[in-house]
Amino acid sequence: MDAFADTLIGWYEEHKRDLPWRGETDPYKIWVSEIILQQTRVQQGWDYYLRFIDNFPNVKALADADEERVLKVWQGLGYYSRARNMHAAAREIMTVHHGQFPKEYDKILSLKGIGAYTAAAIGSIAFHLPYPAVDGNVIRIISRIFGVCEDVAQTAVVKQITEICNEQIDRDRPGVFNQAAMDFGAMHCTPKNPLCEECPFFSGCYAVKNNLVDILPIKKKKAEQKHRYFHYSVYLSDNKTIIEKRSENDIWKNMYQFPLTETGSDDFADTPVFSARETLSHQIIHAHFYVKSVKKLPKLSGNQSIIDFDNIEQYPMPKIMTMFLRGISAYHAYLHV
Repeated sequence: MDAFADTLIGWYEEHKRDLPWRGETDPYKIWVSEIILQQTRVQQGWDYYLRFIDNFPNVKALADADEERVLKVWQGLGYYSRARNMHAAAREIMTVHHGQFPKEYDKILSLKGIGAYTAAAIGSIAFHLPYPAVDGNVIRIISRIFGVCEDVAQTAVVKQITEICNEQIDRDRPGVFNQAAMDFGAMHCTPKNPLCEECPFFSGCYAVKNNLVDILPIKKKKAEQKHRYFHYSVYLSDNKTIIEKRSENDIWKNMYQFPLTETGSDDFADTPVFSARETLSHQIIHAHFYVKSVKKLPKLSGNQSIIDFDNIEQYPMPKIMTMFLRGISAYHAYLHV
């Protein structure tokens, strides 16, 4: 398609979103924004970005922080491996790259937690490297406009879309091109109800010509989500409680929780005082909390510790835990024994 990049960038210059990281050239801040937005909507990620940068204004500050503090600042965003990977990558930048964010695409890509999309976004915006940042938004607009009619979950199809982007990218303005594509997919060529009649590509769009706007991109059916049943024992004795650190290679690694028993169903010996449900990408967590007032706290296991209940919010916790703490806070009889 002739002049695709010029048309896309022309749309962007008129309609681009006002975001706190827009216009930023610091690769560290671009990195933070891109990692936050991997699994987070812009509206939610905005405040987290500002808070993260306030706490860790540069690579050194992030590398010098302990992981627990990083997880606490990240708390509520979910997908905590993102924060752990960023922390590890920051330390790698300080040691391997002598505190300087790498400027070469392959070296950016080698950092822990950075994939092809994020490396391209950082490289193009911060260093003007001509690599297309291909995410879900870009896959959608390229599939529709250029007529990619195969399953976009297939690696070969993503490679095909990436090759189209490589042909179309503005090599003088790769960062602007990538940001334009992100915004166009998020604001205009949306998954549902795209603004086709107002689209600058309307006359040449394959999906419009062939009545496939609601069909493209083609995606295979997602795998069925797994249900997991978590039963938390909330021991209380003289305002003391027990928490444990998740250390296994599972969700919420290195976050804190009450002692947990996982079963295959909702059935349990006691009656919960609070229940909640959280949906993750491939799992649905059914959580039940059982408050147990005791004269003496039970013996601790290796990953457990005793803390003052009033200090519990100082520890990084998964969302399901904060849901319980908010939900149970009105029941003072449970919380102050």
